[in-house]
Amino acid sequence: MKNMRDMLKQAQKMQEEMQKKLEETVVEAGAGGGMVQARMNGNKQLLSLEIDPEVLGSEDRDMLQDLIVAAVNEASRRVDDAMQGQLSSLASNLKIPGIG
Repeated sequence: MKNMRDMLKQAQKMQEEMQKKLEETVVEAGAGGGMVQARMNGNKQLLSLEIDPEVLGSEDRDMLQDLIVAAVNEASRRVDDAMQGQLSSLASNLKIPGIG
């Protein structure tokens, strides 16, 4: 019973650490050679979107929309990658009796 309690405490601590890492993580991604830059936090909330003024002067609205979508999607993928790495790191610290 004590082992189960210890495991639950460890799991809760791991969850709290993961939530903190989510809040602290910020990734950046660009598209079109940096013409559009997106910043996103670990909760996948878009924090900022920067558009090169040169793109704004262009008449190609479809291209700009595509660049925005690509930058935001890349930022989302980078959040997933960052979280996977952090989760793996936290999981390696988890001591479960009978495993490993």
